[in-house]
Amino acid sequence: MVEEKEDTQSEEKVEKAAGSKKSNKSLFIVIGIIVFAVAGGIAAYSLLFSGKGGESSQESKHDLKNDPKSALVALDAFVLNLAEQGRFLKVTMQFEITDQAEQPLVAERTPQLRDAIITLMSSKSAETLSSPEGKMQIKDELLLRANQAVGKDVFKNLYFTEFVMQ
Repeated sequence: MVEEKEDTQSEEKVEKAAGSKKSNKSLFIVIGIIVFAVAGGIAAYSLLFSGKGGESSQESKHDLKNDPKSALVALDAFVLNLAEQGRFLKVTMQFEITDQAEQPLVAERTPQLRDAIITLMSSKSAETLSSPEGKMQIKDELLLRANQAVGKDVFKNLYFTEFVMQ
């Protein structure tokens, strides 16, 4: 009988030890998951809110912050026929001007500016405009023609805010 009691007590000790090992393992697993989740959250927060987004958007924000005189001038959307029959382009753009004092001049010359944009864009093919290089080239050409339409170098950059081809 004494031997049975000792066997029962030793079995209970083994079960308790095994149970505490299981609880220690699950405690470590839970702590590990929490640490991993917190680290992932911190990494995601730092990527999203530290301002390390795309370089081009960061550069444009930086330019506007450093030059308080510059401003953006939005034009109404353009719906254009392209050089190929049956192909259309809907484009919306904003021009960055070098000085806010130039806004009245730009507003006065808006019809000439729109004409220059329509004439140039409608002469291009969909193939040319669909490539990134084509978009950069058309931006350069548009800036040149826009400054010519106004009569002096007023525009320093151009941003496409909508660009849809059909």
